[in-house]
Amino acid sequence: MSTETQTTVPTRTATSGYAKLYLYALVIIVIAGFVGPVSFNVGPGKVVLLPMVWAILMGAAIGLARPYMPGALQLDIGLQFKSAAVLQAGLMLFIAKLGLLVGNSLPEIARAGWSLAFQELGHFVGTILLGLPIALLLGIKREAIGATFSVGREPSLAIIGEKYGMNSPEGRGVLAEYLTGTVFGAVFIAIFAGFITSLHILDPIALAMGAGVGSGSMMAAAAGAIAAQQTPEVAKTVATFAAASNLITSVVGTYFTLFISLPMAVWAYKVLEPILGKKTKASVAESGPAGEAVSEGHNELSGKERWGAWFVVAALSLVSDLLLYKTSPLVALPGMVIIVACVAVGQFLTDMTGRKVPAVCWISLIAMFLTSPACPWAAQMVAITGKVNFLASTPPMLTFAGLSIAKDVPAFRRLGWRIVLVSLIANAGTFLGAAFIAQIFHH
Repeated sequence: MSTETQTTVPTRTATSGYAKLYLYALVIIVIAGFVGPVSFNVGPGKVVLLPMVWAILMGAAIGLARPYMPGALQLDIGLQFKSAAVLQAGLMLFIAKLGLLVGNSLPEIARAGWSLAFQELGHFVGTILLGLPIALLLGIKREAIGATFSVGREPSLAIIGEKYGMNSPEGRGVLAEYLTGTVFGAVFIAIFAGFITSLHILDPIALAMGAGVGSGSMMAAAAGAIAAQQTPEVAKTVATFAAASNLITSVVGTYFTLFISLPMAVWAYKVLEPILGKKTKASVAESGPAGEAVSEGHNELSGKERWGAWFVVAALSLVSDLLLYKTSPLVALPGMVIIVACVAVGQFLTDMTGRKVPAVCWISLIAMFLTSPACPWAAQMVAITGKVNFLASTPPMLTFAGLSIAKDVPAFRRLGWRIVLVSLIANAGTFLGAAFIAQIFHH
């Protein structure tokens, strides 16, 4: 049996519960919060390392140091798999907060116009058209699906986590895309967008729509690079259209990636892999048909464990909110209760409908309704949930991602520079695809 195969089979958890896992997460969150963001210049751009970067690095370090730690402190393989399962549950809190955030903006999106609406096709299809063929030529197998079906932000992690599990090849692919985007995404897209703008091939407004990739930092970096080459009046318009595009991507992106781009990536993989697939160091034997969940990697939480994961991630998010944004837990607690309630109701509806509709859909629909004009208590919901910072849950999620990484080190080492290259190409694809479609409809 290969090393890769051995790492996908969880061993018996050495501890009786999750106390060690959650204690490690708390310590990491506190340390990351005290370190805070660190920025430095790289040529004409700036790199900002947010606390979530420290969180995932510390989590990974704890997992990798397991052979050198005393037995009582070791994070065994079983708990690393459990950490990945907690990450899947915790991501649902982020989906709920995203829905609550954008529900109040639905009328604004309805007024956005056809060019803003159709450019979404480019955002998600562009990643597949450019990224997937290159991934296959580099010898990457099913990880290519997770790495190229989207730009791999938090909603994408949730979608792959629910459908395949974070311990699957698809899960490793989307996590690699997420890490690449977190560390290099803003710098890369700023340089790339600035270069494309300098060619004067596309209208700056179309480029601005392409900048709305669904990531705030990447949108700001790309829009800034585009605006820097425009007149002050056009620069303001660029910022407006980039923000509107990013808002639409955040709202409809979850559904688009779930029902269109992910099935398209799975279909394209099945068609193209026999044609373009190569055998390289990155290749690994298929453990099952592409597009099917790997049961041994799912490691799903029981009902009680899932509730425990929601409460722990919520509590850690309150701690993160306090350390990073100085928000009192007592002030943010009512909003966090609403977020957990949205997740719980969404999960209940998912189970009641036989999981025919994914939990991410139910949760986001419920959350968007609560802050939309259709809800009679929308104003109160916006005020209460607005006290929970949108980014407060990111360090806890990345902490559990880091604590689960060690078990996948052989796979990441095998993928190496190839998955980073594919991730950057996917980011370029989403920008260019949306910009070209926006160019057509804008004119």
